[in-house]
Amino acid sequence: MRILVSDGMEKDAFDKLIAKGYDVLDKHFEDEELKQKIKEFDIIIVRSATKIRKPLIDAAKNGKLKLIIRGGVGVDNIDVDYAAQNGIMVKNTPNASTISVAELTLAHMFAISRYVNISNVTMRNGKWEKKKYKGVELYGKTLGLIGFGRIAKEVAKRAYAMGMNIIYYDKLGMAKGYNNYEFCEFQALLMKADYISLHIPFDKKQGAVIGEKELDMMRDGVYIINCARGGVIDEKALIDGLNGGKVAGVGIDVFENEPEPCRELVNNDRVSVTPHIGGSTVEAQKRIGMEIVNIIDKYCLDKNLINV
Repeated sequence: MRILVSDGMEKDAFDKLIAKGYDVLDKHFEDEELKQKIKEFDIIIVRSATKIRKPLIDAAKNGKLKLIIRGGVGVDNIDVDYAAQNGIMVKNTPNASTISVAELTLAHMFAISRYVNISNVTMRNGKWEKKKYKGVELYGKTLGLIGFGRIAKEVAKRAYAMGMNIIYYDKLGMAKGYNNYEFCEFQALLMKADYISLHIPFDKKQGAVIGEKELDMMRDGVYIINCARGGVIDEKALIDGLNGGKVAGVGIDVFENEPEPCRELVNNDRVSVTPHIGGSTVEAQKRIGMEIVNIIDKYCLDKNLINV
């Protein structure tokens, strides 16, 4: 069983695969070379750097490849349907980074509410602008969650404990067992929330969920956080909202164009930015690694390929 680790992997998990007898190569190949190499492997493990689109799947489908594993939640860097059509299974690790992303969401909320992002920069430049940074408290504010999956639920739990009012919208409707929170229709949430945090995948067919029309529905001085996926917010509309005063602050970990995000957005004083590090904690990476090992073990057992 040959496994290619394309975008790196937590060491303990890598060592565990080796100890179990798997033939594992930890190496990143660029696109053209990967097209030549991928047919030599039964399994490829990727994060966000490697894009597995139709041309790569075409190169792999006549080879050994039968399983693609995404170390993380989103699989938008993989053409899942086309892979399935060609007999290649796609798996992800949806549980491992939940707490890490939830905590980063809150970190951005604190940063934009209290000017932690920009005051950190200006102080390093020798400025003492104490009177300039009059922030707001999270306590008593209404947090609107768009999407109410695992990560959103963890954000809600922590924000509620800090005294925030929680409202949420999810296309599946009201969630059972969350009576402390209020389910809202999408437009109602946009109009009621002081803070809006997105927790949904990016759908190419749908495009941005938040654009100019949706921003116009929001309260003046709204705060917006996106630690989900680039593209779910129209960045041009977001910049216009910041420049026009509609949006008070933005916390953002994911961008339309990675790893070269829009500089106008990144350099705005009222934007707190991080380079797609939602799952980049020691604990999350360990959980991701172990979840990958379990996926491989289960796959091999199901296919009766190896004793594990």
